[in-house]
Amino acid sequence: MVTSAARLSRSAPAPNWAGVGTCTLPETDLATPQPAPRRLPYHLLALTTAGHGTVEIDFSLHRCRPGTLLWIRPGQAVRFGIEPGLDATLVFWDRELLSAADVSGVPVDDLPGPHRWQLAGEDEDAVITEVAQLGVDCSRHTSGAVAAALLRHQLAVLLLRIALLGAGGDRRTATTSAESRTFARFRRDLEAGHPHSRRVEDYAARLGCSVRTLTRACLAVTGRTAKQVVDDRVALEARRLLACTNLSVAEIGRRLGFGEPTNFGRFFHREAGMSPGAFRAGTATAMPAQVADDVADIGARVPVQRLAAD
Repeated sequence: MVTSAARLSRSAPAPNWAGVGTCTLPETDLATPQPAPRRLPYHLLALTTAGHGTVEIDFSLHRCRPGTLLWIRPGQAVRFGIEPGLDATLVFWDRELLSAADVSGVPVDDLPGPHRWQLAGEDEDAVITEVAQLGVDCSRHTSGAVAAALLRHQLAVLLLRIALLGAGGDRRTATTSAESRTFARFRRDLEAGHPHSRRVEDYAARLGCSVRTLTRACLAVTGRTAKQVVDDRVALEARRLLACTNLSVAEIGRRLGFGEPTNFGRFFHREAGMSPGAFRAGTATAMPAQVADDVADIGARVPVQRLAAD
């Protein structure tokens, strides 16, 4: 049982002196009674080690059991369930810690990228071994260039192993290389550009392609048009800001490029099926303690408590 004093001493995890760190879920304040969504500025891997429960990532619920591996990326809205017995080992690191050469082929900068795996067999053994060794060395070493290089190397090996797990049902496996490259460039541009423009023409011009080419790439990868992908990203940012900040609805609208609060309200209602105020009130409620096996996805654009497939 966690005492009041211990609960007060807990805090969110943070990378250590070398830019990487490990701990267990109960050592943090990520899993507390009535948890609120929060955004972390760094990467977080969560490997479930005991119990069953749920974790909410960007307003989608994910079932967790021993062997479930989650990757929460910087800026995503996350909250852990409070189910008794749920435990996980956490690995977290600074966004800029690893260079592209360190983790070639790993989607570290793919912020909306794959985020859930159910490990089994040799894959599970390998990931558990890497996580355990990284935890040991994070505890043993507290300074030094060589030790910092060792921790970065161990993290890179762990991420390379995860990359070999594949991306599950990622649609990109069925697309052409040109379409995948176009979409990847578009999504990177959209991450920086969504507060400033929702016009597909602007993104196509920066990428040096036609709107038709960009839309074809988006449809091939996601099944959504380029305009829908843009609107999805803006709506997601709106949900994150409504759930994780105290900014007014008007200020959130301004940050996302809406000159008038009424325009933002209409956009949000169209995308989310409810007003910004109703969404914010809904995220303040406790997330469900359990998720029944027969709960289904209730729609790609309904923001709260959508259940991701196993």
